[in-house]
Amino acid sequence: MQENLKALEAEARGDIEKAATLEEVEEQRVRYLGRKGKLTLILRGMKDLSPVERPGVGKLANEIRARVEGLIRQRMSVLNESQKEERLEKERIDVTMPGVRPRVGNKHPLTLVLAEIKRVFMGLGFSVVEGPEIESDYYNFEALNLPPDHPARDMQDSFYITEEILLRTHTSPVQARTMERTAPNVPVRIICPGKVYRRDADSTHSPMFHQVEGLVVDKNITLANLKGVLTLFVRELFGADRKVRFRPSYFPFTEPSAEVDISCVICGGKGCRVCSHTGWLEILGSGLVHPRVLAMSGYDPKEVSGFAFGMGVERIAMLKYGIDDIRLFFENDLRFLEQFGTV
Repeated sequence: MQENLKALEAEARGDIEKAATLEEVEEQRVRYLGRKGKLTLILRGMKDLSPVERPGVGKLANEIRARVEGLIRQRMSVLNESQKEERLEKERIDVTMPGVRPRVGNKHPLTLVLAEIKRVFMGLGFSVVEGPEIESDYYNFEALNLPPDHPARDMQDSFYITEEILLRTHTSPVQARTMERTAPNVPVRIICPGKVYRRDADSTHSPMFHQVEGLVVDKNITLANLKGVLTLFVRELFGADRKVRFRPSYFPFTEPSAEVDISCVICGGKGCRVCSHTGWLEILGSGLVHPRVLAMSGYDPKEVSGFAFGMGVERIAMLKYGIDDIRLFFENDLRFLEQFGTV
């Protein structure tokens, strides 16, 4: 038995010293010291020894176990140190090499234009109000003077979720909700930016786009107030020399209504392909709030009046930056986005 133990020790020493990785060292530990290891199997045979032999063999077995465990720890330490040096060599950094400049993000052109629009109107005392993108038919249409049988509903091809719920087609519902919440108090001066949805997609239309709509409700509001605010807005956004004209139009929730045109940003009003040789470009719609809309929201149209306007942020951005395809805003092409300055 003692000779077998000494031979086992010599065998274990050789195998452990040959182990080239930590995994191989672990395999040798299990092979010799595990529950079914060679040393364990020899020790199980001690029951067949005489009482006289048993103490000496047990002592030798414990000494060999201790020496084998020491060999394993020593080999693991050597391999750990070796692998540490290899890892450090792989992770070595030459601090004298030139660095790599990190890419700096750009603000999206729509973000830039929306921020500029907000800046102008907030400077005039307007507050920014937002509302739900999933809207009820009542707030999207009926509260804005568009009953179920109104032909103007056909002007907006809508995404309906149920018969009474849809993706909002404009941000005007936020105006209706605000008037309903604040009536009969005045003044109300808000702009309502946000995403809107219509079933339309080509080079100048997108099924999802952004609008900013504005509302003022107070006593003695007239078209002169509307004209003054929007003229100032246009010249802040497009330059002090920009000409503005108000052209009669129709919107169900305003009466009277007007389209707002500006002198062409390309030709300066001389006439070109962009403005169809008219010298003018349409940028937004506006008008005095319809008395029926005021009344449905809880205001007395005999006591107060108001004006409203709405514009597409993509439309403003296309004119401001000379972009001819709305799809560029949503394609995430870095060659396009990097033209608009860094954060």
